[in-house]
Amino acid sequence: MAKVPLPERPPRRAAMPNVLDGLLVIDFTRVVAGPACTQTLADFGADVIKVEHPDGGDDTRAYEHAEIAGESAAFLSLNRNKRGIVLDLAVAEAREVARDLIARADVVVENFSTGVMDKFGLDYATVSAGNPRLIYCSISAYGRSGPFASRPGFDPITQAESGFMSLNGFADGPPVRTGPPVIDLATGMSACNAILMALLARERLGRGQHVEVALFDVATNMTSFYGMAYLLSGSNPGRFGNSPNGSPTVGVYKAADGPLYIACANDRLYRRLVSDVLGRPDLVSDPRFATRKSRSQNKESLRAIMAEIFATDPLERWITKLKDAHIPAGYLRTVAEAFDAPEVLSRGRVCRIPHPTAGWVPNIETPISMGMTPSVEPIAAPTLGQHTTEVLQTTLGYHQCQVAALRELGAFGQTGKA
Repeated sequence: MAKVPLPERPPRRAAMPNVLDGLLVIDFTRVVAGPACTQTLADFGADVIKVEHPDGGDDTRAYEHAEIAGESAAFLSLNRNKRGIVLDLAVAEAREVARDLIARADVVVENFSTGVMDKFGLDYATVSAGNPRLIYCSISAYGRSGPFASRPGFDPITQAESGFMSLNGFADGPPVRTGPPVIDLATGMSACNAILMALLARERLGRGQHVEVALFDVATNMTSFYGMAYLLSGSNPGRFGNSPNGSPTVGVYKAADGPLYIACANDRLYRRLVSDVLGRPDLVSDPRFATRKSRSQNKESLRAIMAEIFATDPLERWITKLKDAHIPAGYLRTVAEAFDAPEVLSRGRVCRIPHPTAGWVPNIETPISMGMTPSVEPIAAPTLGQHTTEVLQTTLGYHQCQVAALRELGAFGQTGKA
């Protein structure tokens, strides 16, 4: 169980139907980017049916971060509100079940290696012939076309190859990948946006389409204004640690008893910082620090002055003074400290929800709030194959004899998880 007590989730207030009610999504994704995409759709009412291989299922089921009743933290965090089935797509009858699901679907999302869905006869060109309103989203490392289409890739590889990783870390150290898989998560968000835009286009045009998102493209895009600055100047951007562009008034400082982070990025905030908080109005008139450009040019001198002042008083006193002066600042927390912080607790971002084998599991709420069409009451990620029989009987209308026959044929794997 979790190390901290978690509140029961309060019942959702009565509201209009969820915004994606009635949308059927067949989810052939695994690991992070694809499941993150489909979880957002599920959070807002889509019926997401997650298709897994019966031999172990999604790779994240075995991730080592933490587990409860055999369910990993990674899998639980990415597969909320989905129904789970198992199909061995190497078995012809299982592929027929998949085609039946796709024929009824509004959306298919897949992140297999390039060519896998074609091999199974589940590619867009094949399945859209019988379902022209289908939105079919492919997520890959390097895209489904071009010389790198068949190349496998993962979040840290695309962080490294896109230049994104070269921007993270300190100038005197090596490039550093982000802790959380930020490219995977951003790719999932982009894929969700693509699907929602395609659904809007379907209402206008009367048919679906194939949409595609690649991790490498997202990573390149996330170099953001650093990438744009290179294109404008030809100068390769470096690493600045916790201070973007080396700004001395943005970054981590140590109070007498702990660290804090300030983000004082313009002249108006700088004047308030040095005059009202640090008690050094002379740092406004000093020509070395009078403008943002001059402060960057003399950043080591200014940073040393500020560091010496911050070290003279305890953290809480500085945080109070910074907040009173309306300077953007905050504590530098660990994950444990953050999840126990008032910003998390007061907004009800963490709770516990029922789970069929664990009793209950922790839940981190979706970050999206909608006034009229809120997210659904959360349901824990499914156990492997938990809803196979239910989906085949209620969604596809199969008779129990058909389900039994499929089990005998190995459509659900040798263990017959149904």
